Amino acid sequence: MNPSKRAEARQRARSVSSQNIILLVIGAGLILVALAAFLSLPKQSAAGAANDLSAASAIPSEVNFPAPAVEISDLQGKPVALSDFSGQVILYNAWATWCPPCKQEMPTLQAYYEAHREQGFVIVAIEDGEPVNEVAKFVTEYGLTFPVWPDPKWVATTAFRTDSLPTSFVIDRAGTVRLTWTGAISREMLEKYVTPMLQR
Repeated sequence: MNPSKRAEARQRARSVSSQNIILLVIGAGLILVALAAFLSLPKQSAAGAANDLSAASAIPSEVNFPAPAVEISDLQGKPVALSDFSGQVILYNAWATWCPPCKQEMPTLQAYYEAHREQGFVIVAIEDGEPVNEVAKFVTEYGLTFPVWPDPKWVATTAFRTDSLPTSFVIDRAGTVRLTWTGAISREMLEKYVTPMLQR
């Protein structure tokens, strides 16, 4: 190779090397910017998640109609009915094991039930269509102590004409549906709308 071509090759190599260095610097800069942006994102605590549920909680609609008759079987295969709880305030919760907002509200429902069960209040959570073993597994995982019934044939959701999950209905002591919720319920909303019914 003659001297002029050798010099030209060296110049080309230096140019390529410089371009690679520039690209590496730009790439590193972009990574640092992305990392800084990620670290600046607010972290959500468990309390923050609870606050989000409170803020997003559905507001109930006031209704007035006789509670439909629902007769199905519990997790042990025993025949059960909503009328078994006549004289109590009943919160019928239509839900599913795969439903994210249903999962989100379950700890709230459990805590409210424990706080008010002695006042003649019961939650009946009727699962929408999943097999009994899946429902039983969910009950154990979430530590639920209120009645949870599987509904593989959609008896309850058909009777109440439910078309979204979760949906809740509050039935007064006389058997009349007074409130209906669509969406996850917060403790604040339960205390505001259901607790006064327990005092009647």
